[in-house]
Amino acid sequence: MSKKDIKVPNIGEFKDVEIIEVLIEKGQKIKKNDPLITIESDKSSVEIPSSHDGTVISLNVKIGDKVSEGDKIIEIESEKEIKEINAKDPPNNQLPAEPKKNEIKRTKSSKNIIIRDFLAKASASPKVRKFARELGIDINKVSGSERQGRVTESDVKLFVATKSVKSLKDQNITEQKIEQEYSHSEFGEVDIKDIPRVKKLSSKYLVNSWTKIPHVTNHDEADITELEEFRSSLTDIYTGEKKKITPLAFIVKALTASLKKFPNFNTSIDDIENGKMTVKQYYHVGIAVDTPNGLMVPKLRNADNKNISLISTELKKISQQCRDLKIDKKELFGGSMTITSLGGIGGSFFTPIINYPEVAILGVGRAEKKQVFIDGKFLTRTMLPLSLSYDHRIIDGAEAARFNNDLKENLGKNFAYKLAV
Repeated sequence: MSKKDIKVPNIGEFKDVEIIEVLIEKGQKIKKNDPLITIESDKSSVEIPSSHDGTVISLNVKIGDKVSEGDKIIEIESEKEIKEINAKDPPNNQLPAEPKKNEIKRTKSSKNIIIRDFLAKASASPKVRKFARELGIDINKVSGSERQGRVTESDVKLFVATKSVKSLKDQNITEQKIEQEYSHSEFGEVDIKDIPRVKKLSSKYLVNSWTKIPHVTNHDEADITELEEFRSSLTDIYTGEKKKITPLAFIVKALTASLKKFPNFNTSIDDIENGKMTVKQYYHVGIAVDTPNGLMVPKLRNADNKNISLISTELKKISQQCRDLKIDKKELFGGSMTITSLGGIGGSFFTPIINYPEVAILGVGRAEKKQVFIDGKFLTRTMLPLSLSYDHRIIDGAEAARFNNDLKENLGKNFAYKLAV
């Protein structure tokens, strides 16, 4: 046995760099190249590996310390000869030694062998380790999906989502009734009315969606100047009368085209714990309809196979069925993605709640004419506010931004919607 100091090697321009992770502990057996600490400068994070095999007998640093080249990290006791597996039978008069701490005793083919358990640490890049640390997650508890179990940022996100859902189940959280100290009538005259049945039914779905899905909303604007000019110019080829097609019909068609290009938006997660998601091969767009009884979301089926005129007709039909409470219950389920529009009422950006078990919803505000700087000059353009809420367990921010960009193109100058009128 011999003792050896493991020091910070030449790390280039790094000097007085803060330790953000200590990856080993006293008494732990380590191998050459095993990561010992992670240091972080303003530019990057770096793992410092061990230069030798051995057992840690003293730890000379802690999180928050600042180190430079040559600073002592740990002291190890190095064995001249390490035998990981001793496959020979012990002498007849000698029993196998009891396994030491951090060792597991197993029996195989009547042979007593000792397999050392080195308290394995998760394999991950410094960037992923930092991401997990910022979320308060022990990265060693995260299962890696890449080669040799390497942990990615997506693995950390999935772990967070799974942990959140499991926590809710384990705690068996139920709605807590808060007792009011004073009744409303003590402060003035009041009326007591029944909550509309539709709102009662939808409330549990809204609560379920908000508590189960990690929502993120991307806000953007689409230039629909040419779309509006085209829409206003539509006339019936037989009567010559002006066609009344709402902007929503064009948005449905544009959204369907983007769903085909970004299939992750046309999925559902029924159970995050089984690691599976359903990728839909159909395009049934949900439309949030404001009714006297509350919000209802019927589905416009197979929107990809319908032209804009037919979409417009069906939108009016299903909206009226909802207002008359004559919509079939099944038509409120089985959607790809939902559109909720406030354009006819007012407002710009908002944060729509995803219609579970879908993974995204598009909120549309009222279009406004704005001065937009294009090609070195300000031009008056018609801009449409878009609020895209998405399930962060499945969709990343970059993918959401690309989806919005594609949707804006479909609503913009490419005029792809013209072919579908």
